[in-house]
Amino acid sequence: MSVPELTDPDGLPQLEDEYVEAAFPGGFDLCAQLDHAPRILLLYGSLREQSYSRYLVEEAARLLRRFGAETRIFDPRGLPLPDPSQSEHPKVRELRELSLWSEGQVWCSPELHGAMSGVLKSQIDWIPLALGSIRPTQGRTLAVMQVSGGSQSFNAVNGMRVLGRWMRMITIPNQSSVPKVWQEFDEQGRMKRSALYDRVVDVMEELVKFTVLTREHADYLVNRYSERREQGEAASAAVRDILARASD
Repeated sequence: MSVPELTDPDGLPQLEDEYVEAAFPGGFDLCAQLDHAPRILLLYGSLREQSYSRYLVEEAARLLRRFGAETRIFDPRGLPLPDPSQSEHPKVRELRELSLWSEGQVWCSPELHGAMSGVLKSQIDWIPLALGSIRPTQGRTLAVMQVSGGSQSFNAVNGMRVLGRWMRMITIPNQSSVPKVWQEFDEQGRMKRSALYDRVVDVMEELVKFTVLTREHADYLVNRYSERREQGEAASAAVRDILARASD
């Protein structure tokens, strides 16, 4: 069933309120009780005008807002290939600032040659593990999705899961893979109601829940013995250096 044309760009006529309101126990809207809404950054992996990974990200953003989150979608057009000499490029700064702003992320890519696209991989490669003492992705939640022109596959989402672990993110268990994606969207770029759509709803609901439950504890969850020891040794060395200079 095609989604009718909407005057409200966030309209979700196929999403019944009674089921959305039950997302949290007893229908309790946990997001409304927070000091600010969960902040979710969404990345997609295609520069095509008719980009289904972008369509899926836009649909995901609508769902996230319905669950009470605040969203930002990064436009990868104009982002240079990873190159240290381009680290001050405006698009690079924008992407890194959005990653720091976020508390959770969504990565969505078409599957190309059995893997995620270079467009998405470049975005992830531009987000470093560390910016000085700041880690732009550590402890943030992550949901992964992919689209395919043919039969269903999971190569791209599996690759993104590996990257999520490498970036020290909390990758949620659920994921979405949309096969024959050209059949799943209408002429307005809205996703049709189907079991595949329901899975996207499930993934976004789970992402909001994980983000809400972990964001106050992210620093604790990623606090590591090896890093504490490294910091302690560095502090001790600094003290020894000060005492040595004082005794000269």
